[in-house]
Amino acid sequence: MESNLYEDRSKEKVITKRDLDKMAWRSLLLQASFNYERMQACGWLYSLLPGLKKIHKNKNDLSKSMKMHMEFFNTHPFLVTFIMGIVIAMEEAKESIDTIRNIKIATMGPLGGIGDALFWLTLLPIAAGVGASISLEGSIAGPFVFLLIFNIVHFALRFGLMRYGYNTGVSAITKLKENTKLISRAAGILGLLVVGGLIASYINFNLTAVIHAGKATVDVQKDLLDKIMPNILPLGYTLIMYKLLKKGRSPILLIGITVLIGILGHLIGIV
Repeated sequence: MESNLYEDRSKEKVITKRDLDKMAWRSLLLQASFNYERMQACGWLYSLLPGLKKIHKNKNDLSKSMKMHMEFFNTHPFLVTFIMGIVIAMEEAKESIDTIRNIKIATMGPLGGIGDALFWLTLLPIAAGVGASISLEGSIAGPFVFLLIFNIVHFALRFGLMRYGYNTGVSAITKLKENTKLISRAAGILGLLVVGGLIASYINFNLTAVIHAGKATVDVQKDLLDKIMPNILPLGYTLIMYKLLKKGRSPILLIGITVLIGILGHLIGIV
């Protein structure tokens, strides 16, 4: 079993403000390689890579770190730099790989929800409303004002959160060290809660099958399965996929099987 500790445990402060800005610029490409297997993982690693290369001079450590950062990752693209700042501070302090992984998982879900509320439901309508009102008066400045307002807030948060996250991570390292196991366990539990929420929100598995018993009809999902436990079908399907992944099946193969089940189920009329 691969150790979750880095081989080179020597600590050196190598990350500069210029490095943080470089990673923040790279984060603009977070979703350039978005896919349904790992979502933003490629863009996440691409953004962090300049910092990881400066921190991990040992090639095995760099390989371990890159491998971990290529795991599934998905959060709000405008607030991602806050997590990057914390994570790069933890990498610089040579925290264990499991602890860094758990912090990633525990923070990506909540920030995704906050980002949607902050940007899509608040900033975007306000900026678009101001731009539209200027345009309705016959001025061509409306679209430019909209872009200006939206992106001033966007870039201020993107770069500001990178530094804030890094400084927060650095100051929190001492406390993390004192309670590493406790923090890791707490972050792991929170991460599992986030994953559970993602399963209920993202996986849409509905049976349309109905059982007829005389004049009575029973909806298999609503009247039977969901009475046992809400969203039991998405949970069961996720556990089956997880089991197959642990057995070494390719994620692409599992996505293909899922698509096939959806098509066949729709044709038969049960999904």
